[in-house]
Amino acid sequence: MSARPPMADRRRDLLGLGGWTLLVIVTAMGGILSPPGAWYAGLAKPPLTPPDLAFPVAWTLLYILMTAAAWQVWRRIGLVAGLAVLLPFVAQLGANGLWSILFFQWHRPDLALVDLVALWLLVALTMWRFRQVHPPAAWLLAPYLVWITFAGYLNIGVILLNGPAPPA
Repeated sequence: MSARPPMADRRRDLLGLGGWTLLVIVTAMGGILSPPGAWYAGLAKPPLTPPDLAFPVAWTLLYILMTAAAWQVWRRIGLVAGLAVLLPFVAQLGANGLWSILFFQWHRPDLALVDLVALWLLVALTMWRFRQVHPPAAWLLAPYLVWITFAGYLNIGVILLNGPAPPA
């Protein structure tokens, strides 16, 4: 039984959800502020490249799942006690936001691929750690891992078809 009254628990949960949502929104800003633009439109793309509209739809869903996963873990162990569990999640958010900057702003798919490998490893580590606390939270990240695996295929395809740093 909790020592806090139920209203305090609800307030804490809502504040936590707001905090995780804000952190994920800040991450999403990397993509929002780095639109594909004419450079990307002019690149040769590998087979199976989805239409441009698929990306914001997919990422919106993935960001919602990421927020829910982190919030569920945080609710169970808290921030301080859960630092070792939640730190890889925060680190993967950084790698996530960096990818769009490297790829779309700097026009460096080669550097973006290095970042993507780090991102994949961080998400896998996050899933493993989340599973120890709350297995459903780890499963919420499974579509994300699949998507960034697919993004790796697309990233490699762009490099093979256009070179590691296509001209702007």
